[in-house]
Amino acid sequence: MRIGLALPNYGRDAGLRAMVEVSRSAEDMGYDSLWTGDRLLAPLAPQDAYPGGGVMPSAYRLHMDPLVSLAFATAHTNRVRIGTSTLNALWQPPLVLARQLTTLDVLSGGRLDIGIGLGWLRDEYQSVNVPWKGRGARLEETLDLLETYWTAEVMAHEGNLFEVPPATVDLRPVQRPRPPVLLAAFSSEGLRRVARRADGWLPVAMPLDVLMNLWGIVEREARDAGRDPAALRMALRVNLQLTDEPVTQEEVPFRGTFQQYVDYARAAAEAGVHELFLDPGQTHLSLAERIDLAGRFLEGVRRG
Repeated sequence: MRIGLALPNYGRDAGLRAMVEVSRSAEDMGYDSLWTGDRLLAPLAPQDAYPGGGVMPSAYRLHMDPLVSLAFATAHTNRVRIGTSTLNALWQPPLVLARQLTTLDVLSGGRLDIGIGLGWLRDEYQSVNVPWKGRGARLEETLDLLETYWTAEVMAHEGNLFEVPPATVDLRPVQRPRPPVLLAAFSSEGLRRVARRADGWLPVAMPLDVLMNLWGIVEREARDAGRDPAALRMALRVNLQLTDEPVTQEEVPFRGTFQQYVDYARAAAEAGVHELFLDPGQTHLSLAERIDLAGRFLEGVRRG
């Protein structure tokens, strides 16, 4: 199982020093990947409840751009892959997004994994004047346009939402025919979209029996769509909520001790999870503590 680490592109430590130190330290430790999340704003009175219940973490009040953060991280690393989990791709025109992503793949030397989600907060859509209704159809057309941008000799697109005249685009990704595209999804239609269109799935940590049952749906849908399920991969986000004392097994991985998270990661590897990345951004750890924890986590999981 590959092991990744979230970059500090949000929260109290988000900034120049933290990005440099975490990027370099993660690569030196032997991490396989670095990831960023995407949050546009933290409404005082959000229209939608925070996923899983509770209140939106206060760390989300400071959130740097995920793609710019990844570009910065690549300038301070040489090997580690970079990815978004997840990028809310519908907040900008897909042609602009295609140029950004392709540029990032070029400047990173072909290290980019593109993780896309629909988001959960309608206030953010409202703020950028993008309709909340019809997000699935908008994502489908966005994926169509990205594919055309990356693979067509002459680019042209005519859809229900976007129209691009025939044009030549010589900017091409290093990874051919394109960077891997992974989708975040939990609904039946979303899981089918992963199976039909994506290179993989971006779930958030949950009990492993539930996780692997959902992965089984993706695999079955992929076979039904005439695709090879073995060609798909899963990159699992684990948001740390550390406790001082062990919690019940039912509470893991939503919260738990450091050792319980290490044990969860080991069990995930045994269950067949392809990649797991740790995000300590919602903890109250200092930057030094965050880096120390990352080192101990990697050592603990790989020792198992």
